[in-house]
Amino acid sequence: MRIDKFLKVSRILKRRTVAREACDGGKVVINGKDAKPSHPVKAGDVVEIDYASGVLKFKILEIKEVVKKDEAASLYEIIDN
Repeated sequence: MRIDKFLKVSRILKRRTVAREACDGGKVVINGKDAKPSHPVKAGDVVEIDYASGVLKFKILEIKEVVKKDEAASLYEIIDN
């Protein structure tokens, strides 16, 4: 799955376009490397997102194409924020 789609499905970011803009702006890092919107992700990857208020670091636990709102948080585990 692409990182921009994962961020939307997991509801870390509200829209896929916002996720794409974050990637293009250099605010998303996967396993220590800058990520483009099309960068593939898999379970076990560590992702960092640089927000204006700080950095959110999380580990991807599971990849699903469609998930309900209340199950979205089960796709990742927050490491540091």
